[in-house]
Amino acid sequence: MALMISLLTFAVVAVIVLLISLLASGDNRQDVIRRRMEAVMKAERRAGSSLGLKLLRDEMLSSVPLIHRWMTRWSWFSRFQIFLTQAGMKVKPAKFFLLCGVLALTGYVVAVHTISRFPGAPIAVAVAAGAIPFVLAAWKRRRRLRKFEEHFPEALDLLGRAVRAGHAFTTGLEMIGKETSEPIAGEFRKTYDEQNFGIPIRDALFNLAERVPLMDVRFFVTALLVQRETGGNLAEILDGLARVIRERFRLYREVRVKTAQGKMTAGILIALPPFMMCVLGIINPEYMRVLFENHLGLVALGVAAVLQFVGSAIIWKIIHIEV
Repeated sequence: MALMISLLTFAVVAVIVLLISLLASGDNRQDVIRRRMEAVMKAERRAGSSLGLKLLRDEMLSSVPLIHRWMTRWSWFSRFQIFLTQAGMKVKPAKFFLLCGVLALTGYVVAVHTISRFPGAPIAVAVAAGAIPFVLAAWKRRRRLRKFEEHFPEALDLLGRAVRAGHAFTTGLEMIGKETSEPIAGEFRKTYDEQNFGIPIRDALFNLAERVPLMDVRFFVTALLVQRETGGNLAEILDGLARVIRERFRLYREVRVKTAQGKMTAGILIALPPFMMCVLGIINPEYMRVLFENHLGLVALGVAAVLQFVGSAIIWKIIHIEV
């Protein structure tokens, strides 16, 4: 009992300390320099050796140099850092994975002393607890990109009005960074700062399309580059693009309304089998124990899990309509 209390106390204190450090950590000078150098190196890779830039890009994946050098050997960590940036999270990948490990350990210790009578339950709880930060990051990324896409037409309207008023295109970018809300203001502010540091506007726009992986942003960048090459009325191009995005969002909302019942039904059908399994495990543990202790029971659980996954994928494919 004393060992369990000690382990639980350690896990809780570690989680609290880690969360406080995550909340207290913000953008420092090193992070600002890293983002600027990333932008410069992206421009250098596109332009080849003509720019003559020999700067070294420093992606600090961890505050600990040894862990940073180890993580740079794997390209997956760099892509995951981009994922966290798109989610608006200012935490480094190493600290993120440390949080996942602490949560998984806490879940495992708690499950061992509470529901250990079910074989495999502590491992399942540990995996679920460790996956919480990933789910939160994916949810924040989706919400942030959706918010950017929804308010993107307003930024295009502001840019179009600035062009009509006689301002330069780069001045319009600066106005968007100052007068709009996040996350649009932050992304356009980075674009303005990049070209202000000497990066060609073409490369700064490409960096914007990489940071915000949305089809509308790609259309925006493509339209601007074509207009710069061939000429034309930039204000009319921006107005037309904003109109198309608004119309697509109107259609998207109609689809969401008409598929709401199907999504609710799908959620109930997907959640019903595991929910009933948990309820039966609490009401009659001996009845459920056979599934975990008997060979045929384990086979039945495996087949049920595969069928559940296949059925969930089919249902999601039916109700998920891309607009």
